[in-house]
Amino acid sequence: MIVCVCNNISDREIRQAVDLGLSSMAELRRDLGVATCCGKCHTCAREVLNDHLSATVALQETVLMRAVLTN
Repeated sequence: MIVCVCNNISDREIRQAVDLGLSSMAELRRDLGVATCCGKCHTCAREVLNDHLSATVALQETVLMRAVLTN
């Protein structure tokens, strides 16, 4: 889904940016241009960012637990 209409940025692009190391709205603004024009996407973009950051942390914790259990 398109999150930022002004800059044609999708939720997928935001998730990919998180996977590449971005972790804040300031970084999304700087690198993708999210919420730099009208700003109406800010809330949705922040939700996508935070949800994916949380999912990434949960996945990392699961992988670490499996590594500990197998060793």
